[in-house]
Amino acid sequence: MRSGREQLDSGQLRSRKSTMVPRVSQMSHHSSQAVELKEIGDHHVSPWETGLDLGSSFTVSQSMISTFRETGITENGNVMNGLDSERTSHESVEDSNYGVGEDDEDDFKDEEERQLLPSEQHSEHQDVVVENELRDQEVLVREAEEKESSLGIMLQILVPYLIAGFGMVGAGMVLDVVQHSEVFTNITELFILVPALLGLKGNLEMTLASRLSTQANLGNMDTRKEKIKMVCGNLVLVQAQATVVGFLASMFAMVMGWIPKGQFPLDHALLLCASSLFTAAVASFILGSLMVCVVMLSRKVNINPDNVATPIAASLGDLTTLALLAGVGKLLYSFVGKQIWLSCGIIALFFMLLPIWIVLAIKNKYTNDVIYSGWTPVLSAMVISSLGGVILDFAVSSYHGIAVFQPVINGVGGNLVAVQASRISTYLHRRGRPGKLPTGVPGGSFNPFAFFCGKSINSKAARVLLLLVIPGHLLFIYTIYYMKAGHTSITILFNVFYLFAALLQVLLLLYICQWMVHCIWSCGEDPDNVAIPYLTAIGDLLGTGFLALAFHLLYLVGDRDADLGE
Repeated sequence: MRSGREQLDSGQLRSRKSTMVPRVSQMSHHSSQAVELKEIGDHHVSPWETGLDLGSSFTVSQSMISTFRETGITENGNVMNGLDSERTSHESVEDSNYGVGEDDEDDFKDEEERQLLPSEQHSEHQDVVVENELRDQEVLVREAEEKESSLGIMLQILVPYLIAGFGMVGAGMVLDVVQHSEVFTNITELFILVPALLGLKGNLEMTLASRLSTQANLGNMDTRKEKIKMVCGNLVLVQAQATVVGFLASMFAMVMGWIPKGQFPLDHALLLCASSLFTAAVASFILGSLMVCVVMLSRKVNINPDNVATPIAASLGDLTTLALLAGVGKLLYSFVGKQIWLSCGIIALFFMLLPIWIVLAIKNKYTNDVIYSGWTPVLSAMVISSLGGVILDFAVSSYHGIAVFQPVINGVGGNLVAVQASRISTYLHRRGRPGKLPTGVPGGSFNPFAFFCGKSINSKAARVLLLLVIPGHLLFIYTIYYMKAGHTSITILFNVFYLFAALLQVLLLLYICQWMVHCIWSCGEDPDNVAIPYLTAIGDLLGTGFLALAFHLLYLVGDRDADLGE
């Protein structure tokens, strides 16, 4: 018979075994889990048999369990199988009246607990190291963002912004000239193509620049092999998207041309389709290659690509696209009514290349997801931009002076909002993955004062971008004036109406941008692939609409020129 004290000790031991529950803690790189039974060697050992006080703050990680299973040793080198055999020998001792076997088992557990204690300390130390590393990374990111002052943001954006603006001025002057050409006069549906094709720089090139900028800021373009894969994959992806968008934009223009007349000549349809395909594909290749060079060069000279890449995409985008559209349109128009084989050959060539681009994009790990999921924003943006083209088609027939300003107002608005969208996307990528807003990061605010007057780095950037609108447009307006382009007299009243339209456009775009990017992120989508196409397309629609309204109001108040209907 055991004494009452021995029975009490045995009962306490059994009670302790039945009530001990391991805690589960969150680890950064290993999945921690509650462990109720571990296999060591050929024995099944319950948590309490290891001697660990699992009711404390000890953490059992998956990596520790794997180590025990594979090696059978503790961190301080004690062999677990040896302990198992020792435990077996102790448990095989027949209990005497004095409870010798029970006491030996308790002694064994105390010894095993002492031997496993270094493993517990090592695991807790690993957790602390990982948490400290993550905390240090967050501190470095925040310090880098805090060092980016408003003046620093402006200085980085200013030069590309001005270069882009003068590129848009050049595009406006080209459009002002070609609007009187024979091909644009007889096939007015080409005006519907203009915003859609100019919008490709937002749909494709600026999206490409944003993707590459984000990857560069995350350090994923630092090795030559990965850089080549990423660049080649993105270029073939852009070619596939440009071919599809160019074809659909021409179809939309044909439908809008057919509606008022009930007919549309076949040779005009082929010219529209061939011109759109050629312009979209060639311009996208040129601008895409330029974006790759800009992002790589920005990294080498320690400039944030988010501030530089998208403005430069806009700088030559409009000019290149309009020049290509006017040139190929003029060439193909010379064959209208004579030979249609050239238009058919161009269409056939690009449709033969399309499957090749798609297959290459699917096989590339950096673009295989975008080739499946990236069509909705691109095609939706094309439709929105084409609606702006319909407005331009109607407005240019009454107000000829609108043509020279249309690429400028649309380009500046899309340029600035693309910079903001790219910056917010990088801001989120540095703190987490799409699907859930990172801790401490507020979502988009529906209160415009809370956003534009906030203290965050994104609010600071938005204020800088707004400050660039009026000085930039004044510079571009008087550049057009002194180069004697357009048909409009630059009066004080014209400046007031035009600048109000431009400022309202950018204000609305930045407001829409800050909550759209956060909503897209929360839905699990990458804003680099989704946000910029929508934002630049909305910018095209708002810019063309506000500009047409400004010209109409000028006409109503009597500030009339040859461009205003007289």
